[in-house]
Amino acid sequence: MTRTIEYGNLMHRAMRGLIQSVLQDVADNGLPGNHHFFITFDTNHPDVAIADWLSDRYPGDMTVVIQHWFDNLEVTDEGFSITLNFGDSPEPMYIPYDAIVTFVDPSVEFGLRFEHQDDEDEELDILSAVTDDDDEVAEADMAEMVEPEESPKKDAEVVSLDAFRKS
Repeated sequence: MTRTIEYGNLMHRAMRGLIQSVLQDVADNGLPGNHHFFITFDTNHPDVAIADWLSDRYPGDMTVVIQHWFDNLEVTDEGFSITLNFGDSPEPMYIPYDAIVTFVDPSVEFGLRFEHQDDEDEELDILSAVTDDDDEVAEADMAEMVEPEESPKKDAEVVSLDAFRKS
């Protein structure tokens, strides 16, 4: 069997480490400036811990916003726990990094999307700011990453690792 370098898995590990570093900084120092995060995660992941009513309401993916009010942010090597407010009802939750589908900071037009392909290999799309207003496909992709009522319209460029893979 031929050994290969699994760049997709290495990139996922690095990007999840980036999320961990960002969240640890927020836990230590608070959110700087206008930064805020939209984090979409798989509610069916076996290690996700959320209230039953939340998992019933969001049976697949759920997007949480870390912005104005959050409490008890604790960051570990495997994931993070946080208490968020849902209609004046504080709810603690635990989200492992492996359950994260998207991580977006719209204040600086930064986002990560983790996808699982049919063949179990993973692909990483990195979204970054561009100035081309005609990039409608990228804008639509950015809008899909956050819930529509919370999504500011941003231009973004999607860079896929598929372009660098050998067939």
